[in-house]
Amino acid sequence: MIGDIIFSRFPFADQAKFKERPSLVISRADERGDFSVLKLSSQDLDREGRVLINEDDFESGGLSKSSAVDLTGITRINAKTVTRKVGKLKAQALQPILKSRICQATREFSNIAHSANRPGIDPQHPHNDQSSAISHPPSNASGVSAPYAGRVFTEDEVEAAVSSTLDFWLTLGEHGEAMQEELAATLGVKKTLLVNSGSSANLIAVAALTTHKLPAHKRILPGDEIITCAAGFPTTVAPILQNGAVPVFIDNHPVYGNARMDQLEAAYVEGKTKAVMFAHTLGNPFDLAEVCEFCHKHELYLIEDNCDALGCTYTLPVERAEKIGLQHLLKIARKGEHHWIRLETVDGLECLTAPTGTFGDLSTQSFYPPHHLTMGEGGAVNIIRRPPLGTYAESFRDWGRDCWCPSGKDNTCNKRFGWQLGELPEGYDHKYIYSHIGYNVKPLDPQAAIGRKQIEKLPAFIQARKDNWNYLREGLKELEHVFEFALPTKASGWDSEKGFIWNEPGYRTDCSWFGFMLLVKPEAPFSTTAFASYLDEHKIGNRMLFGGNLLRQPAFVQLKKDRPDALRTLDFSNPDSPSAISHPPSSSGAAYPGADRIMNEAIFIGVFPGLTKLQLNHMVKTIRDFVKSKAKP
Repeated sequence: MIGDIIFSRFPFADQAKFKERPSLVISRADERGDFSVLKLSSQDLDREGRVLINEDDFESGGLSKSSAVDLTGITRINAKTVTRKVGKLKAQALQPILKSRICQATREFSNIAHSANRPGIDPQHPHNDQSSAISHPPSNASGVSAPYAGRVFTEDEVEAAVSSTLDFWLTLGEHGEAMQEELAATLGVKKTLLVNSGSSANLIAVAALTTHKLPAHKRILPGDEIITCAAGFPTTVAPILQNGAVPVFIDNHPVYGNARMDQLEAAYVEGKTKAVMFAHTLGNPFDLAEVCEFCHKHELYLIEDNCDALGCTYTLPVERAEKIGLQHLLKIARKGEHHWIRLETVDGLECLTAPTGTFGDLSTQSFYPPHHLTMGEGGAVNIIRRPPLGTYAESFRDWGRDCWCPSGKDNTCNKRFGWQLGELPEGYDHKYIYSHIGYNVKPLDPQAAIGRKQIEKLPAFIQARKDNWNYLREGLKELEHVFEFALPTKASGWDSEKGFIWNEPGYRTDCSWFGFMLLVKPEAPFSTTAFASYLDEHKIGNRMLFGGNLLRQPAFVQLKKDRPDALRTLDFSNPDSPSAISHPPSSSGAAYPGADRIMNEAIFIGVFPGLTKLQLNHMVKTIRDFVKSKAKP
């Protein structure tokens, strides 16, 4: 029987004798009487790969010596070799032993099956015995592929997923609660809520600001406006529409990829504008000092879509930080205990540095495979400084319920049947009282188990993204005549020896890049489409900047036809009225030259931490070869 402790005859390797040894039965016998056992040992009890058996682990019987199960000592024996049974383990003692063995086998499997998903610098990655210098790319580079993104993991994540699945809690539970706390601590925010995607995170973040529990003048109501930008990913904008608000579009800076801050005031309408919502494009922080000052001045909410930017930091002078409402970050920085939120001297000025996703009121993350961390599918809403927003966001995430008990738990408030809300009778079960029209967008606990292991690797992942971006930039530096390369916000240029050239004293952006973006110059002897096609033919993954100018996407074109007042666009065509706002009847994209440049000229390739030098070399050589082939004789 599984769980029995038996003694059986094990043959010596070098003679026709047997030794009687104890073992633990871990499988049922087959038709021949063969079954699997794990050997027991009374020596080296604390050796790795062994599980100690205590006296109280036995349901019956026992052993005369302290012993441990050797998880590496699995073998098949026949029932005829069993000499005696001396005990049986309790189920609660047997379960962790079997689970440990399964997890050990899982790690062994992952090492074989998923070696290509290891970090690019990992010595066990199959490419790393083929790496070469950038000036001497490998002769077999044509057979190499270089995805724009991908899952990066080791046996740690696979074991975590299997271990959690064996527990079979499934719904968000112990690992989910732990990951929420770990991510909140990593960022330095008040609270983090896990959801099932970055898009759901954006949906919940906007929905939280529509609650009737906010003051009337702060609450986002149907018809109220939220400022956003024209180029980007559609689900940064979709939640604004889905919650009945009106997105007001400003243009993008084509080299930074982010919103043009000089257009914020033109988009603002007193009494109508309630919030600003931008993404940090491709891991490049938008100008947080400018946005925070604007929001502070007009008392607006700021939602940071941080889905592509986990690990980026923004630096600004302390003097300005104090004036634009960043006391919550200064308070943390002055304690000197947080690894990202800190005070430092830059250009002779005392400055505040903090990660993106911590400057506004709410921020969001995505854990889809291409992103900085992955749970397969998944995302998060970060509550940055006002805890009540976490209560509202959690309600919208969890069906709209008023109760905050975790799944599987009751009466956290100690008055489950003591509430009277709405027109319900007094004492109605609080678990089934709903304060909002909500959703159910929670992830699974095995996903959170994976995410927790990913958080442990986040510093290395961030560094790899920076290193890979720099490697590509150095390798392509001679192609500035045909490409305009992306720059971090607040940078005006890049130098091979000095690095980035910064615009203003005391301001810096340190990018945790999502991708390596470049724009094909209009005077280049090839088109963006031809370039992308060539990369595709040579197995180099590439993407446009998501939806490009969203106002030209069919969904938004149709929306303008069906509901002209559903969105608002800016028109700067009249130099005498720079703040004029209109709805151009035919093409609302006409007033957005930056977004159009991004749509027509921008492309990005990968920098994710799974890339090896072999792949990076292939990318550099392929792009160089393409440009060379197009050069005029």
